[in-house]
Amino acid sequence: MSTARHYSLPDRLIIACEDAVGAVFGRPQAQRAFPGVDEADVVLEDAERRHAAGLMRINHTGEVCAQALYLGQAAVARDAATAAHLREAAGEETDHLAWCTQRLEELDDRPSLLNPLWYAGSFAIGALAGIRGDGYNLGFVVETERQVEAHLDEHLETLPPADARSRAVLRVMKDDEARHADNAEAAGARRLPFPIPRLMRLTSSVMKAVAYRI
Repeated sequence: MSTARHYSLPDRLIIACEDAVGAVFGRPQAQRAFPGVDEADVVLEDAERRHAAGLMRINHTGEVCAQALYLGQAAVARDAATAAHLREAAGEETDHLAWCTQRLEELDDRPSLLNPLWYAGSFAIGALAGIRGDGYNLGFVVETERQVEAHLDEHLETLPPADARSRAVLRVMKDDEARHADNAEAAGARRLPFPIPRLMRLTSSVMKAVAYRI
């Protein structure tokens, strides 16, 4: 009878470094089909294309950060089930990352040049959150996903009306983020203490403003 392997902390940190290289410099491969596959890829006006690309660059960076947050938390998680939950969520974020990469290419644009920095900072934040314990680990997932849901709603409202392919991607992403938050709450998430949620929103606002352009 086989048993699940229990990785030591150094092992998990090495795995996390490999994950980082893949997320930032690799070519992500989605397990699910591109959500906008049935939508026509219309030619947008130049200003509309730049705006759509800026929004998708924000979302791409957000997915890089989400992977880093979850993998940072998983690297220090005390409970194997919590670590597995976090890595599963990070796996679905890989789909999002691949979809955003594809849409950026279709819009003839690129990801944020600062993604290595975003990843490193998010991984550190995730690891620090994880050290507080698994309840706060899951609480961090809930708060992260609820904030992502909110900014996806904003993007769905401001995308160019003709950009149905980007809109299809964001709708599926929003549904996934809501499910991640619900699952974390069901798994025993604890409410994060003040002022952590506010600081997370502030950090997110800075990231969005910078990633839209760079």
